Amino acid sequence: MGPKKAAGKGGKGDSGGAEGGKGKEVKGGNAVKVRHILCEKQSKALEALEKIKAGAKFNEIAAQYSEDKARSGGDLGWMTRGSMVGPFQEAAFALPISSLSSPVYTDPPVKTKFGYHIIMVEGKK
Repeated sequence: MGPKKAAGKGGKGDSGGAEGGKGKEVKGGNAVKVRHILCEKQSKALEALEKIKAGAKFNEIAAQYSEDKARSGGDLGWMTRGSMVGPFQEAAFALPISSLSSPVYTDPPVKTKFGYHIIMVEGKK
């Protein structure tokens, strides 16, 4: 809850022991392959969420709505535990793995200091 807030700032966020990242099959997982839609305003994030619920593709809505560098379908790639801002990380590791054809995403959007995120996870390792 409290003091872990500062983890997202600064270095690469490798909290000890990512030996090349390969071959470490940990059941809890140390990395997630994440897509998200980030909107500064909650109303815009909710509008994007409604479009996804109505059957629009997650990556297409991300390209239209997301306000960050991950505009290429919202793909953030593999993110390691400790490299994400607290609420985002909690949500990402809590989500099941899903696909663009049947995404499982955060509803309601997750609020962080960056704005409102609709998050989906495509892989864990």
